Amino acid sequence: MAERTAERGRRLSPIGARFTRAGGGWGLALALAGAAGACERIPEVEALHPVLARPPDRIEVRELAPGTNLGQALWSAGVGAGDHPALLAAFGEQANARRLRPGTRVSARWTRAPERLVGVEVWTGPDTTVVIEPAGGGESRWSSSTRVAALAVDTVVAAGRIESSLWSAVANLPDLADIPDRERLVWLLDQAFQWRIDFSRQLRPGDTFRFAFELNRRPDGSTHSGALLAAELSVSGSALHALWFSPTGDEQGGWYDMEGESTRRAFLKKPLRLAYISSRFQSRRFHPVLRTWRAHNGIDYAARQGSPIQATARGVVVRRSVSRSYGRVIDLRHANGYRTRYAHLSRWAKGTAVGSTVAQGQVIGYVGMTGLATGPHLHYELHRGGRPVDPLNVDLPAGDPVPAADRERWERERDDRLAILPPRPGPRLARASLASASK
Repeated sequence: MAERTAERGRRLSPIGARFTRAGGGWGLALALAGAAGACERIPEVEALHPVLARPPDRIEVRELAPGTNLGQALWSAGVGAGDHPALLAAFGEQANARRLRPGTRVSARWTRAPERLVGVEVWTGPDTTVVIEPAGGGESRWSSSTRVAALAVDTVVAAGRIESSLWSAVANLPDLADIPDRERLVWLLDQAFQWRIDFSRQLRPGDTFRFAFELNRRPDGSTHSGALLAAELSVSGSALHALWFSPTGDEQGGWYDMEGESTRRAFLKKPLRLAYISSRFQSRRFHPVLRTWRAHNGIDYAARQGSPIQATARGVVVRRSVSRSYGRVIDLRHANGYRTRYAHLSRWAKGTAVGSTVAQGQVIGYVGMTGLATGPHLHYELHRGGRPVDPLNVDLPAGDPVPAADRERWERERDDRLAILPPRPGPRLARASLASASK
């Protein structure tokens, strides 16, 4: 019977197993058959040396709270006071620590076993991070660099018709709803046309606009608007153009019209961004405080108390005083016999002492109602050759045109910019779309 059982075992075993009687029980011995395609021997496996994983770095992240500074954030993250001077000095090579805003993220990174500080990162902007790492020559020495996020750039075009204001027309374009900083687009348009047109006074319902700008996409998917490449405003049937061009090929360029003349003028159209005209230049006006008829040799801009006032042109401060009628007042002397006056200020800005040089667009003071004033406003005067002139009607000198040496390149880029602008909108049409063209 034992033989029959063994024979049955040989028939049922797929690998040629043999059952034998051993020690009063059944034992199993494996017979590897080479002819049947089985292995001739069992492979030997060597033991591997253990692999030790490096302990993960410890990272502490803090945000600047209101009223705190970078040193306090480092202390909160566990950085000892002894490292602060060298770290702050390294950071100062890339950015100004005093300009960091509440909410700025600060991270400190340590290795483990032994624990040692090996890096600090400070997010100084949406796209920039200051990275501080150990430098050679000792543990107390640090080097710094600025890391800029890689951006993908799209070109976006938009067109619309003004019903009430340019701001509302751009902000309410449905297809621009995904652009988080639409207000900046209006600001860019104002920057391009501020020497040619006063948005608060000269735009009318029915005027149209179309423009193209860069949209920067960060690695995390968030976006922000970039440079304004081309823009057109149709005002009362007349088209005004602003086309970006950089003669040097870098970011230090400007906007030009179709003929290559700079849209910049020696003087801004107005000294306030958000204001409306409450009183115009006129030879005879009833004074609301003195209750008499007299000449009004300037423009009154009504604005909120404390609104920043810009110098309309580069100049030198020749007067900064307080008078009974003007209240706090600043006079600037400009090139070619021009002079401007800014009155009823609530306070002066820093850097405006008599003899100081101020740049075009620099804030020189803030709206108030000092002197003979019934409400917050700015009284603005423009004098030429010692005589007051109407700032809204005077023909002001233009900036430099496209250099002759760059004229051919300018014409190519002008045509490329115009080609990506969308068609002018028809009545009650406003649209926006992505264009595949790039700068």
